[in-house]
Amino acid sequence: MPELPDVEGFRRVLSACGLRCVTGIEVRDAGVLRGVTEKRLREEAEGRRLRKAWRHGKWLFAPMEGGPTLVFHFGMTGALWCSSPDEPFAAHDRLVLTLDDARSLRYRDQRKLQGVQLADEAAVGRILDRLGPDALAMDRAELTERLSARRGAVKSALMDQSVIAGLGNLLCDEILWRARVAPRTPARGMDEAAYRDLHAAMGRVLRTSVRAGRVPPRRSWLTGRRDDSEPLCPRCGRPLCSGRLAGRRTVWCPHCQP
Repeated sequence: MPELPDVEGFRRVLSACGLRCVTGIEVRDAGVLRGVTEKRLREEAEGRRLRKAWRHGKWLFAPMEGGPTLVFHFGMTGALWCSSPDEPFAAHDRLVLTLDDARSLRYRDQRKLQGVQLADEAAVGRILDRLGPDALAMDRAELTERLSARRGAVKSALMDQSVIAGLGNLLCDEILWRARVAPRTPARGMDEAAYRDLHAAMGRVLRTSVRAGRVPPRRSWLTGRRDDSEPLCPRCGRPLCSGRLAGRRTVWCPHCQP
């Protein structure tokens, strides 16, 4: 599932394409359009120049000169590609924006759980109102304040986009493992040292993952071991545990995260 590092990579894809003009739009599957028809998308977007894209959490915003903003949410399987004119379409290319240098931006998504919408300034504001601060920009005091006010498990709080925007299942498990915090620990029951360690781990994991454009499956990371047939902790070598929390598979080390 695309998380903050993946979406930051998609923002770089848009930036690499440059501030180009959208000369054509091909909707290959209207199932990825959210709150906008194919006709209106063409009327609003064709002929407009893309401005500097920006990201908040798992959302990507591409403002258009003199018009609304293209808003991308990638759900479980979405991705954004900048393709040359002669590159064949992939099976799951759902929306294609042709640019004035003949390249194309392609929204690719197998499961179509989220998608693409148009948003004016007020609609962008409503999206942001539902989201917490971006995880990459959050300082320790803000993290402590937000988590200490939450009921329930710390992993559930970290994954709640209204608390912190951008963290998904892989990132949360990796951060908690590095901070030596058990995923079922009450979010508001930790001491200052635990909040400090959690913030430091979040920063390290996010910075490395953003550089990689994904949560890297390194063998020195929990992420690189979680799908082994008999996964062992990269730190202590003991067996990892797996269970369900907040509706998602959760992996942790019972020795390192007591």
